[in-house]
Amino acid sequence: MEELIPVPVLYSFRRCPYAMRARLALYTAKIPHEHREVSLKNKPLEMLTISPKGTVPVMLLKDGTVLEESLHIMKWALKSPPLSPEDEEIIQENDTTFKHALDHYKYPERFGGRIDINDRHQCEIFLRLLEERLHPYLTGKTPTFTDIALFPFIRQFSKVEPEWFQEQPYPHLKEWLDLWTSSPLFQKVMENYAPWTMGNQPILIKF
Repeated sequence: MEELIPVPVLYSFRRCPYAMRARLALYTAKIPHEHREVSLKNKPLEMLTISPKGTVPVMLLKDGTVLEESLHIMKWALKSPPLSPEDEEIIQENDTTFKHALDHYKYPERFGGRIDINDRHQCEIFLRLLEERLHPYLTGKTPTFTDIALFPFIRQFSKVEPEWFQEQPYPHLKEWLDLWTSSPLFQKVMENYAPWTMGNQPILIKF
């Protein structure tokens, strides 16, 4: 199929955990691409044209294919074999029950005001599951698809009440977070870019 663009284009937002895990996968796989940072208050028409849902990440491949979900971008980038049922289940739990409780915990102003301790407790059910599984990564001594899929969300949780979190008995989870956040990979993934517009000079990510 004839190429429509020279490199894939990623529409992203720096702090979004879904976009973060997509970037982690692209950087891990060393896939050259154009990065387009999105202002959520002024989403570019070019993104909305290919993906009317209006959420990030969105990736436009060279052949014109559009990937609208972070997990789809990850699977495309990492070319990972089918996940085990256990990994499928833990990612599903992260993206549903845990994410729902995390949103209520992180953004209490959207749900009635103050932090509800029950939302934090609901999140901790998932944290304890991860704490038991980490050695030091979720499937052994090296990071895998599942670690990348979960890390941005657990990082987000740890930053809601950082002093409280540091006092909690999650040694494996804290070590895992430190391994990710101190890595050169994460530092590169979290570089700050101005919001993209059509007139901008392209930001090409090369390896």
